[in-house]
Formats: sequence, structure tokens, C-alpha cells
Amino acid sequence: MDEVRLGKQTPTICIRQPYSESIGTEAVDLYNRSDRTAQDWQALMVEDIMAVDDDGLWIHMKCGWSIPRRNGKSEILIMRVLWDLLHERRCLYTAHRESTSASTWEKVSKLLKKIGYKEDEDFKSYKSAGRLSIEWLKDGSEAVANFRTRSGKGGLGEGYDTLIIDEAQEYTSDQESALKYVVTDSPNPQTLMCGTPPTAVSSGDVFLRFRKSVLTAGRESSFWAEWSVPDLTDAHDPELWYETNPSLGTILTERKIRDELGDDQVDDNIQRLGLWLKYSQKSAITQKDWEHCALHTPPELGDTPRLFFGVKYAKQSGNVSLAVAVKTDDDQIFLEAIDCRPVRDGNEWIIAYLRNPHAVTAVIDGAGNQSILESDMNDAETECTALLPRVQQIPEANALFEKQLFAGKLCHMDQPALRQAAVNCEHRAIGSNGGFGYTSVLKGADISLLEAAALAVWQCANDREEPEYTVEY
Repeated sequence: MDEVRLGKQTPTICIRQPYSESIGTEAVDLYNRSDRTAQDWQALMVEDIMAVDDDGLWIHMKCGWSIPRRNGKSEILIMRVLWDLLHERRCLYTAHRESTSASTWEKVSKLLKKIGYKEDEDFKSYKSAGRLSIEWLKDGSEAVANFRTRSGKGGLGEGYDTLIIDEAQEYTSDQESALKYVVTDSPNPQTLMCGTPPTAVSSGDVFLRFRKSVLTAGRESSFWAEWSVPDLTDAHDPELWYETNPSLGTILTERKIRDELGDDQVDDNIQRLGLWLKYSQKSAITQKDWEHCALHTPPELGDTPRLFFGVKYAKQSGNVSLAVAVKTDDDQIFLEAIDCRPVRDGNEWIIAYLRNPHAVTAVIDGAGNQSILESDMNDAETECTALLPRVQQIPEANALFEKQLFAGKLCHMDQPALRQAAVNCEHRAIGSNGGFGYTSVLKGADISLLEAAALAVWQCANDREEPEYTVEY
């Protein structure tokens, strides 16, 4: 009989702190006493998650892992709940959906019985007032596991040793504010987050931020693991299934995966190959929209191009951004981001660009700084005219910018900074007539470069160059 091929048992990406001891085998052995058996990859993950130092404290106080759907990632959480109940720990398990928290509560209760413990003698499992709980009764223990659906208020005022965030792609900042302090008073706290990469309909942002912080800065006392592909690829390639699905060959089969795949390559990459997109699917401007207008070579601008600049002073970041737009020989609008610098650097670097003999107009937005730059332009005697838009003109500029983009009349060289701002933006309401501005879906990101670009395109699109007249006698 041919040996069954298994998916990759170790993560494609794993960031962990060094350790020499773990009590993870205790949790795995306990789980294996039921009618289930931990897979190799699950046992390895539990070993890393439950690593301890010389004082018996968790090496990793915060742990996160991401795996494609239907691989059994939540079984690790079940192992942990079981272990906590038998080791005098208070555990709070949370999920996005009520059905998930109820299912996990039921599974833990059944597994305790499978292991050999008796309900109402060793433990008590009950529902009350919408809460699902399991209390450990032996030896006067205060161990408890509560199972809840997350909200912006859940957990306030309660204390736990372990906080579990299942379906972490839906974990929002509001929920984090309500939950992250529930383990503060524990002498040995640990937070566990597991889920899949966020999709277009995912509401959470905490999971994404945690992953980014660990991968970029290697956060102390934190652990991250994922099974994933680095870029959008062919989701129908079986070799990639084995690379990113550790349970393929056990609870997953090629036949099941082949049947579930559809025509949406992006969604299939996320759900089955664990892809973390480098852009937001919630953006008002999609990656596809932006890439459609990208050029591989600079456009022809003619001998006398008319340059229109957009200047945006950002409120939150204290930065100022500069962009320029110009009409091409084939009557498109070519857009280029110039720079984004702290306001404290002064305006001289902006003036240097506005001195260009082809500069026509600089649209300047940002209360408190508009008149200063206009005055600096006058002092520098630039030929470029300063335009200080009225509040109601900003939504007009943004709407025209998107109209030009979606109509294919805009082009650019796909600059990374401008692309990041464009494909991670969402609309914010301005006024009551449907007008909009921009805000970033990336927490703390500066959107001013995109706002400056919109201002530049607005003036360029509305340019009505006066015709040259020849006077004859």
C-alpha cells in the first residue's frame, strides 16, 4: 500500500523566541487520552506556544498563528483549554460567531468525558444568561473556562490567566480595548490568537497589526507562525496545497480542495493557500484599478508641458505632501508623487519645485499652512499661481480624481508610496451631500500623498489653456 502524502508539518514562516523547555507535551498527552490524536504539526505548535523559562513563565506571552481553512487550527485551542482546566488556570475563549464558541464549549465538554472525567463530579458544564462555562470541581479548584462571542464590552471587570481569540481575522480594535486587560493581573498571562488571513469581508485589524509587528520588529515575548504563499499564485497547483495545508493527507484530501476552488483567484489564495495580501481589499481604489493605469515607460509630454501641483498639509501626522499632474501627448493625465516630509522642514523644498518655468498652479489644502505657503511663493516670486480651495471644492476634486482614474484617463509609474496610499484608502464623508475625502485603512498611515495627488489631477483635468493668438497687420 502506498504511503499517504502529508502536507508540510512545519510553518512556512515562524518567529519564536529561543527556549530550552516546554510543557506542551502535557497538553498534547491530555488531548490524546480522548478519542482524538494530535497531528505532528499541532504537537509542534503546542510545544512552541507552551515554552517556559527557568521560573516556569511563558516564553511567549502573545502567540498568533494563521493557517488555511479546515486544517484544524482550533484543535490547538481545545488542547490549551483542557490543560488550563486541570492546572488551576482561568481561561476566556472568545470567537466571532456564537456558533463557534458554542461548538468549542461542546467539544471540550465531550473530550473531558472521553478522557475519563465525570460531569458534576470532576467538572460542571453549563449555560446561563447567554454564557457557556466549564468549571473544574476537583480539589476545590477555581479553574474555569468561559466561552463567549466577542463584543466591545465583553470581559470588562473580569480576570483570567489565558485569553483566547479564535477567528482572529475578525478581532477589532474596540474588542481588543475591552479584552486585552483581562489577563493583566495574572501572574503568568498568555494571549493566543488564531485565524486565517483577512478577506474582503473581514472586519478585524488587530490580527494583521500583530503579524506585521512580529515579522518586522520581532516583538519580544511574541510568537508567530503561518502556512502561506508569499504572492498571488495559481491556487489550482496541488504542490502549493501540500506546502500550505499541514492537514492535507489526514483530515483534508486533494479531492475536497479541488471541489471547493472557484474562479476567484484572490479568495482561493487567501482561503486555501494562506495568502496575506499586501493591499486592502476594502480600499475605495482597488489594486486592479491602480495597476490598470500603470505605465512601464514615461509618457510623452510635448515641448511645453503645463504642470499642476497639489499640496496637502496633513492634520494628524504633521506632514506635508507634494504631487504633480500634467497632460500627455495622447491627452491622458500623468500623475507623479514628489515627496512627503514633516511640516517642520519648512516650505523651501516645495518652492524649489514650484519655481519650475512650466508650473501653472499649486492647489494648497491645509488650514493654518495655506496662507504661509502662498506668502512664501509670493516672496520667492514664482510664476506658479497659488490656489486655496474652498471646503466644498475638496469633495469635487476627489470625485474628479476617481472619475479620471476609473475611466482610464489617468496614468502613473506605480510609485510604491503612492500605490500604498491609493490601494489602502477608504472614503470619509464631507458635508451632507455625498461628498467624500480620504482616510487610510492602515492604522497610523499617512494619506496626504493621495490627497495631494487628487488636488493636482483636479486642476490638470480642468485646465483650459488659453489659445495663442497671432496678430497680423
